[in-house]
Amino acid sequence: MVYGLHETLEVHELSAFKTVCLTKSKTMQALISDPVLKAILQQDIDLTARQLQELGSVLDQASPPQEVKQ
Repeated sequence: MVYGLHETLEVHELSAFKTVCLTKSKTMQALISDPVLKAILQQDIDLTARQLQELGSVLDQASPPQEVKQ
């Protein structure tokens, strides 16, 4: 599929944001002792990891931008 450059950049931005979220959840999970909160963070980690895989597959399917000939 052919995506516009702005669409590809938006997916990259989402991927960067979700990566930061994943890092924060993993870091916070190591610091807390409440088992319920740990379980919630683990669910967030699992979901975010799946979302990053999906965003990666979208980027893999995107065609590279065509060169503009002048």
